[in-house]
Amino acid sequence: MRIPVAVAKSALALVFSLGFAHPCTPVLAQQDLLPRSSRDKQTGIPASIFGTYIHRGEFLLYPFYEYVSDHNKEYNPALFGFGPNEDFRGRYRSSSAQVFVGYGVTDGLAVEMEASYARATLEKSSADTTPTPARIEESGLADLEGQIRMRLTQESGRRPEIFGFLEITAPSQRSKLLIGNSDWDFKPGIGVVRGFSWGTMTVRTAFEYNREQSALKEPAHLDIGETSVEYLRRLSPSWRLNLGFEGGEGGAPDEWELRSGLQWRMTGALLLKLENSVGVSSKAPDWTPHVGLMFSLPRR
Repeated sequence: MRIPVAVAKSALALVFSLGFAHPCTPVLAQQDLLPRSSRDKQTGIPASIFGTYIHRGEFLLYPFYEYVSDHNKEYNPALFGFGPNEDFRGRYRSSSAQVFVGYGVTDGLAVEMEASYARATLEKSSADTTPTPARIEESGLADLEGQIRMRLTQESGRRPEIFGFLEITAPSQRSKLLIGNSDWDFKPGIGVVRGFSWGTMTVRTAFEYNREQSALKEPAHLDIGETSVEYLRRLSPSWRLNLGFEGGEGGAPDEWELRSGLQWRMTGALLLKLENSVGVSSKAPDWTPHVGLMFSLPRR
């Protein structure tokens, strides 16, 4: 039996759409119907991943690779168990394979988890005469981190969106100082988002509670932690540009980096992210390139 050409074409089109279309595609198509101030972020909850927003029912899986290079990283031999409490500058390198998982529970609540496997080396300063080894090398499972992200107020008119978050880092590799974390860390934070016709601006900051470190006998205290000013711009339905100025992690506002990145929406379910950070202060890493693929599962 011969099948009419029109019927065959319709059947092929249906098979193609079922095999390759993604539930996010209608959302992308409807993006142009949103107000210009919302097109960059599509009204999602700001994630901890730079330039990323999580929507209700959306599951994100993001494996990525990151490299860090720093020719004058600050270190203290006392933390390694050698010598007096004195800071030096050494040569530092690290590479890490990381995976990020995020899920939008509701329109105002999202959860995240992140883990990494890292390899790091530190070559001590030529001015360091302590018994610190000339080269310290560590590798293994590094940060195990979770976050709760909450929208506190919705953006409306001239009123910006306000969001809060709580970052929780579990102990890992307690005997290692380059990649380890000796205790539980809790970092609450707050941020604001405001969309404009020329892009979306986000300002956020966190707070850190630093416990006493036995090697240095420092008292516990509360610090303003990592702070950033971020810009996100939708260049086309497939491309976005993000820029940022970030620093302050560890309680000292002296490790500032300039970040830039491109996002390419390859399909409704797949996003390529390319990022690069350059240190603009002496204590910040010199160079931190970053590349990854973000997978988005269907929204429910």
